[in-house]
Amino acid sequence: MIECMVLGDSIAVGYQQHRTECVVYAKVGLNSWEWNKTYKPDGMMAETVIISLGVNDHEYVRTERELRTLRDKVYAKRVYWIMPSTNSVAQALVKRIASERKDMIITTNKLASDNIHPSPAGYKELVEKSR
Repeated sequence: MIECMVLGDSIAVGYQQHRTECVVYAKVGLNSWEWNKTYKPDGMMAETVIISLGVNDHEYVRTERELRTLRDKVYAKRVYWIMPSTNSVAQALVKRIASERKDMIITTNKLASDNIHPSPAGYKELVEKSR
């Protein structure tokens, strides 16, 4: 079984660069609908899965449906969600889904100058919280 898998957007890409042993299914700029369309999740299985999605979602993305579609196909002992820093709708949905599934949420206040992506210290903090 795969030890670690990272799913999502540019934040997931950055996370994996700080935890290179993880398998990554992520691409810069993807919203949750695009992620499901691109990767067609079906039985994503690992000891630990880290998900970063929602920050790129907009009003035409059915964020809850898309996040649930992904989460329903993830099989892992531990699932961590990286809290979207700027999308309050996605934040509420991530909290709800994580709570229902007994997943963990990881956050950092150490952001890059765009106030979206973690700084290098922020990525390090996220990695430490999800080991």
